[in-house]
Amino acid sequence: MRLDKYLKVSRIIKRRTVANEACDAQKVLVNGKPARASYDVKIGDVIEVNMGARSLKLRVTNVNEYANKETASDNFEII
Repeated sequence: MRLDKYLKVSRIIKRRTVANEACDAQKVLVNGKPARASYDVKIGDVIEVNMGARSLKLRVTNVNEYANKETASDNFEII
């Protein structure tokens, strides 16, 4: 799954266009390196999102195409 779609489906970033812009601005790191929105997310990847004054570091535990409000947090664990 694409990185921008993963961030949206997992409800880390509210909109896919915002996730895409964050990737373009190099505010999203995957395994310590800036990642493009087209990066293919895999289980075990460590994603770091730096948006404004907030920084979030998480590990991918599951990659689902669809997730509702209750199951969205099952896709990652905060580290």
